[in-house]
Amino acid sequence: MSMKSAIGANPLRIILLVTLAIMAFAGNSLLTRAGLSSGDLDATAFAAIRLGSGAVALCLFALWRGQTFRPGQSDLGGIIALFVYMAGFSLAYNDLDAATGALLLFGLVQMTVLAAGILRGDRPNVFEIAGMIIAFGGLVLLVGNRSHGASPIPVLLMAGAGIGWGIYTLLGRGAGDPLGRTARNFIGATPLAILFAFTFGDFHISTQAVWLAIASGVVTSAMGYAIWYAVLPALSRISAGVSQLLVPPVTALGGAALLAEPLTMRLAFASVIILTGVALTLIKPAPKK
Repeated sequence: MSMKSAIGANPLRIILLVTLAIMAFAGNSLLTRAGLSSGDLDATAFAAIRLGSGAVALCLFALWRGQTFRPGQSDLGGIIALFVYMAGFSLAYNDLDAATGALLLFGLVQMTVLAAGILRGDRPNVFEIAGMIIAFGGLVLLVGNRSHGASPIPVLLMAGAGIGWGIYTLLGRGAGDPLGRTARNFIGATPLAILFAFTFGDFHISTQAVWLAIASGVVTSAMGYAIWYAVLPALSRISAGVSQLLVPPVTALGGAALLAEPLTMRLAFASVIILTGVALTLIKPAPKK
């Protein structure tokens, strides 16, 4: 039995894998913010170490499983989407707290998935249109002005990361061989991240931050994304979107408990607005009789 058929035949396994993926996504925000908040590691170096360590771990595991991990032309889309996500994600977390970053990221992910459907010819219903407007209003509230809200530059960087991850998710829904495909994406994106670090990084580094980057690369990225690619074919577009909506609140709780990040009223109010808007885009009206 293939991995896809085994997952599809076992709802409890789907729930377990989705839960693990959500924890991995939240863990990435927490580890990245912890590694960059002290200023002991450059964001471009963090992204390169994260991708490189994840690539090594995935190669070893794929080799043990006898799976192909040499990138090909068909992997180019996933490689570019993964690099865009990783670069924007790391740079944005120089300034954003974990909860704000996760909220922006997955709000943009869902909007990207919805926009892709429209470009494929889907006609948005009234709930989707209203949801997009409400979610955008929440993002504007979250950004606010420079003295009270998030700074525009990291917000734009995280928005780019969200678009990259949205594309990566869309590509994964039709992907076979989740472990091998994830390994090829990481291998292909690692040279781009290294070149990016050498071009734009300033190369200050600390041992603790490096270990956090490795943990993010090996555990919450490499293994987390392989799990996500494994479970995606068993999920509908709606289920995949709803699942990722759980990441921002999990990240907010983790940030408060582990990183002593404040749960502000602006963040809470913006979270309710954005998540309400995104949730509306997932509602399908009853068919006309």
